[in-house]
Amino acid sequence: MRTLVLGLGNELAGDDAVGIVAARRVRERVDNEVDVVETSASGLALIELLSGYDRAVLVDAIRTGRAPVGTIVEMELTEVGTVVAPSLHQAGLAELAAVAERSRIAFPSEATVLAVEVTDPFTLGAPMSPAIEGSVPALVDRVLARLASPAR
Repeated sequence: MRTLVLGLGNELAGDDAVGIVAARRVRERVDNEVDVVETSASGLALIELLSGYDRAVLVDAIRTGRAPVGTIVEMELTEVGTVVAPSLHQAGLAELAAVAERSRIAFPSEATVLAVEVTDPFTLGAPMSPAIEGSVPALVDRVLARLASPAR
């Protein structure tokens, strides 16, 4: 079974760096049976990165305003809502899975999103806030626990 940990975000945009930082720390603790990739790509560009994997754990920042800052939110692919965006380039995971299926592209049958609730994922040049930096060890532990759990 091919497994991918995909760290999403932009390390130059404050709290949006959390997925990238966590992926780097996960990479230090897993063997070569798990691929760990960092990217600032989004939308349809992610299909190429996810293609060919059986299982994926995506690590990212999220801003919903429904949870305290620093809260780790876990969602399965089926729970991730659609993205309201001006073009398919900004497609979300549900749309990616649908495009992959219609295009007969191998897409992970098991995809989990672990995201940290943030307040500011947009300020370029800002460091991660202390609350988000403090959530990274727990986020890494959650990713490792997901990897250790049997595939569904």
